[in-house]
Amino acid sequence: MPALQSFELFQVDAFAERAFSGNPAAVVPLDHWLSDALLQQIAEENNLAETAFLIADSQPGHYRLRWFTPATEVDLCGHATLAAAHTLWQHCGETAERLSFHTRSGELVVEKAGTDELRMNFPASVSPPAEPSAEMLAALGITLLVEARQAGYWLLVVDNEVQLAALRPDFSRLANASDKAVIVTAPSAEFDFVSRFFAPTFGINEDPVTGSAHCQLAPYWAQRLGKKRLRAFQMSARGGKVECEMDGERVYLQGKAVTYLQGKIIVGEE
Repeated sequence: MPALQSFELFQVDAFAERAFSGNPAAVVPLDHWLSDALLQQIAEENNLAETAFLIADSQPGHYRLRWFTPATEVDLCGHATLAAAHTLWQHCGETAERLSFHTRSGELVVEKAGTDELRMNFPASVSPPAEPSAEMLAALGITLLVEARQAGYWLLVVDNEVQLAALRPDFSRLANASDKAVIVTAPSAEFDFVSRFFAPTFGINEDPVTGSAHCQLAPYWAQRLGKKRLRAFQMSARGGKVECEMDGERVYLQGKAVTYLQGKIIVGEE
């Protein structure tokens, strides 16, 4: 029989002003790394878009951070980083005003912004023009495309938020048409831009609010609108607001987080 270990688990709604909105992420603080297989099993069991695992580093306020979807480990996740910082400050006794997370995407810094908002410093991702396949557009239900770009994700621009809200993708067809996640975005009357995010290849049909997507969205809309500060809204069923600010090759993403659940997981490892 494998030895049993217990670890705290927090479920946090990120980019949310209240529970049941924004994007839920699980956060599991560890005192040592578990095997990759076990980390993946925990993320699959949690069945959330991302589970964040973190370990305190040798320097105060520094942590090692990894993110797993139910299907795979990913290079960058904004909402789970926001959730991890919230957890450390609210539940783990962290006193540093500035947190540094060491990740597969380099160092990511999170700072407090006022009384209840957190501000993340992420790498900006500029998307060059690209040509999407007809199959991918058909799977998404896009008949009128304004512009297409590609970097870490596909970035597809449609004419307006009504068209964006009306999309009903065929997710199995989309998974076969693209091995990358897809952002679809449009201008908005209330916000600078709105978006939706689809990633069936990674086990996430539609993500509620995606921080990493805004690393591509912010540079695109900053250039198109001629402004550095942008107010964004992700138009999922849960929805979430993201404040973006461009700073050279970096982008600041700001939002709130709310704890929904606190408990313990009990796992065994051979």
